Amino acid sequence: MANEGVVIKREQFLASFGQRNDSILSQWLGNTATPARMEKIANAKEKLYRQLIRRDGIPPLPGVADWVHRLHKEGWLQAVASAAPRANIDAVLEALVATHIFQGIVSADDVHRGKPDPEVYLTAAARVGVLPDKCIVVEDVVAGVEGARRAGMKSVGVSHNGKHLPADVVVSSLELLDPQAFERLWSAAPQTDSCRLSLSVKDTDKP
Repeated sequence: MANEGVVIKREQFLASFGQRNDSILSQWLGNTATPARMEKIANAKEKLYRQLIRRDGIPPLPGVADWVHRLHKEGWLQAVASAAPRANIDAVLEALVATHIFQGIVSADDVHRGKPDPEVYLTAAARVGVLPDKCIVVEDVVAGVEGARRAGMKSVGVSHNGKHLPADVVVSSLELLDPQAFERLWSAAPQTDSCRLSLSVKDTDKP
């Protein structure tokens, strides 16, 4: 944004988490947000992001790797439902050596509307063949939790900064999540399907 002569405050940056580039940039650029300019900025940002990931790697947040591998071993289907471009998701999963764990990936390239619209979650559920009410979303932004609610899905909210998230279960770190949390949330849903899905969210700007 600085290269475009636009100054963005940290508060604006934090408020953008979970949203698509077109939604973010239309707010930041205002009347100057032409399709060509937004595409130019978005492409430059995503290219830089992937370069940094491939150069420096990316550590998972506390508890994430343990939970992802545990759910995989227990037979849960897992999907990534993200506002990030597909190329970014692939770069992150490759860096974490975790591509094989996820049965479905839905990116910004696959949907027309960003969170809090439920489209990305519903698309992920359909892609792996699980009913929405049997899905559990793991999210760390309000827009994502709201999208899960609109999709009719249970949610685990990870509040890194202590702010309230309107999820079914909220923790400050996945390290602190009750070992039976996923089973309890799944059991509380209507018993109409035996398949279980954890929708793991990975957005562009957060490790």
